[in-house]
Amino acid sequence: MKISENGLKLIKKFEGCRLTAYQDAVGVWTIGYGTTNADKAITGTTICQGLRISQETADEWLRQSIDCKYAPKVDKYDRYQWTQNEFDALVSFAYNIGSIDGLTAQGSRTRVEIAYMILAYNKAGGKVLAGLTKRRQEERTLFLTPVLEQIKSG
Repeated sequence: MKISENGLKLIKKFEGCRLTAYQDAVGVWTIGYGTTNADKAITGTTICQGLRISQETADEWLRQSIDCKYAPKVDKYDRYQWTQNEFDALVSFAYNIGSIDGLTAQGSRTRVEIAYMILAYNKAGGKVLAGLTKRRQEERTLFLTPVLEQIKSG
């Protein structure tokens, strides 16, 4: 599957975009929409103090990170046959956390259990963060939002 514009907006909303490298809440060097050195295969550069990028680069790194790294982490659980909203919510979650393996218990949890567990991932460095709590609430809401198929009139 591919992330929708709705899912992309959710990630951008919570990640924010900073074109100069900074250290996040737990001291990790970060730039753009939360891009870190874990994404070096995509960026081809080391994120460090003083690094600056353009808006176009930030957008491209986000898109490549989603398409090459995070969407496949959700797609690997294709047994669920995710709806677009579930997929978008889980890609946002994976983009922030790194995977959905723990959330899905390696694919053994039900959708109801996954929706419940999303809210538990609201800590960084062992501390509950208000921003993460809000993000998890919005991801859960999106996850639980049914996708209504448009009825074509003849």
